[in-house]
Amino acid sequence: MDQTNLDLLSVTTIRTLAMDAVEKAQSGHPGLPMGAAPMAYTLWTRYLHHNPQNPHWANRDRFILSAGHGSMLLYGLLYLTGYDLSLDDIKHFRQFGSKTPGHPEYGHTAGVETTTGPLGQGFATGVGMAIAERFLRARYNRPDFPIIDHYTYALVSDGDLMEGISAEAASLAGHLGLGKLIYLYDDNHISIEGNTDIAFTEDVLARFTAYGWHTQRVTDGNDLGAITDAIKKAQAETSRPSLIAVRTHIGYGSPHKQDSPKAHGSPLGAEEIRLTKKAYGWPEDQSFYVPDTVLSHMRQAVANGNEWEAEWNHLYEKWADAYPELAREFDQALAGQLPEGVFSDLPQYDVGTNYETRAVSGYVLNALAPHLPGLIGGSADLAGSNNTNLDGQASFGPTTPDGRNMHFGVREHAMGAAVNGMALHGGLHPYGATFLIFSDYMRGSLRLSALMGLPVTFLFTHDSIGLGEDGPTHQPIEQLASLRAIPNLYTIRPGDANETREAWKIAIKSQHHPVAMALTRQKIPTLTTPELSQNLQYGAYILEQNHEQPDLILMATGSELSLCHEAYLKLKDQGHRVRVVSFPCWELFEEQSQTYRESVLPRRVTKRLAVEAASPFGWERYVGSNGAIIGMNGFGASGPIKELMEHFGFTVDNVLRVATKLLAESH
Repeated sequence: MDQTNLDLLSVTTIRTLAMDAVEKAQSGHPGLPMGAAPMAYTLWTRYLHHNPQNPHWANRDRFILSAGHGSMLLYGLLYLTGYDLSLDDIKHFRQFGSKTPGHPEYGHTAGVETTTGPLGQGFATGVGMAIAERFLRARYNRPDFPIIDHYTYALVSDGDLMEGISAEAASLAGHLGLGKLIYLYDDNHISIEGNTDIAFTEDVLARFTAYGWHTQRVTDGNDLGAITDAIKKAQAETSRPSLIAVRTHIGYGSPHKQDSPKAHGSPLGAEEIRLTKKAYGWPEDQSFYVPDTVLSHMRQAVANGNEWEAEWNHLYEKWADAYPELAREFDQALAGQLPEGVFSDLPQYDVGTNYETRAVSGYVLNALAPHLPGLIGGSADLAGSNNTNLDGQASFGPTTPDGRNMHFGVREHAMGAAVNGMALHGGLHPYGATFLIFSDYMRGSLRLSALMGLPVTFLFTHDSIGLGEDGPTHQPIEQLASLRAIPNLYTIRPGDANETREAWKIAIKSQHHPVAMALTRQKIPTLTTPELSQNLQYGAYILEQNHEQPDLILMATGSELSLCHEAYLKLKDQGHRVRVVSFPCWELFEEQSQTYRESVLPRRVTKRLAVEAASPFGWERYVGSNGAIIGMNGFGASGPIKELMEHFGFTVDNVLRVATKLLAESH
């Protein structure tokens, strides 16, 4: 069989597998795989360097299906090229427990590089992967030793390009000159509501040219030669990311549903599938038909991948012999292992001193940086306020790709996804920072980070009404509760300087949980010794008590912990039996044994008071029906911090008032 016929046969196999899987599941999106199969096939068989037998090979090209609703396109490619995905898995598309869920899920299916759910996330995550590749290439490559040298590819849709996050990420990628980032745009002119001209009429390529991208157009999505040439030209462009707009037809070949929203989000139907297969010249009465010649052809990816990785391993061995210290660092970074002594220089603080926890975070970052070469990150244009700069390190950019200070610009959406991509790539400890109020802009990325279990640190400063004069638009109220509602995310609000240090230790050691830190703008007193603060690892612990059988438990996080401590001292002088609990991380506390949790919050003590300058939502589980919460039940206000705290009840006197009332009540 000549190559042209073999190509057509392979593309048709990808298309029909998608049609059949969606039909069997009676759920899914057949149209995108049918239209985009030629460009995906071209990329995977002519350009993509990967090894199906080792999906974690360090120098593989990354491929992201940002248009995750077209997941059967990716599953078909993974199966046909020899990944750990069977035809039976394809037949169980979208079924509970299968390896082929509705949208690709990282860690669930071999070969899936990232979880792409909300449109635009994959696009922006790929930018982070390209950043990681560029940084690691600069740090580890030596003359004649291109240890890190690969591309990041993605297939993106109209929907991806409409979402705001992709605009931010594209702007950042263009500024950074990420020349090894190549995106194929499935330009099919169809969205769920109809033709894209009802809402999306801009000149996309002109926009991306303005962002600093190299742009091309392929007018026929079935022209494999034109697609091949376009990718080759994109690879030749080394100083700009590339976008290739490929004009495709959603539901290609379907007599009644091609170029229609009907091909987007529902099965074609048995009769339409029969007619489409007839149009393809395909056996009309066979489902999940894979010609042996196609499977043999596409499984060549296994031999190719093994050869590529073997060549790389040989190169790596020579490099490691020449640069053993560099190789040791590289291996450790890729394995997610921490260097010995990584925490040896962390600062410690004396009880009674006063610090902004955002400032302490900056000190800790700079103490970690010399020991942790993969520590890289920055802020959404707030580095001076977030304290994220690494002293003595360059800014990451086109001429300084080994720089460890990232400047994300005012792009919180893109920053959140980019640090996810940096973590997914491997070899780095990425972090991103902004004000806590703007965590709302990062919600999608935070959720996906937690869903994937990524080792990412999110720093959120200006964590309460304590930021003062900027007023209610900038004062976070519901954000802590919102972050705590995300499964698998550790939300830590340290109560003093030493707890901040311990929070960073949790973040750096965490392998399967992203960490969000909420840090103060204002100075707060140091209440813990360095030894006592190590109990932060348990989520909540006894800060102080004057009796092992207390009548009242005061609990707080962050800046309000000192209010409870001062109130405790007064209540103790009055003869009351009181315990103060520092409660920096609910999620860590819930992971502890029932015995430990009972030791901190014994059930018999029903008089409990929680204090936090945020929404009280969620504290009910810890204070119980007989307890009380001092929190924010509305928005803040503009004014000096002292006046705001007094107005909203975050004073020692108010804590005493509510505590005394609780003690006086008989339950």
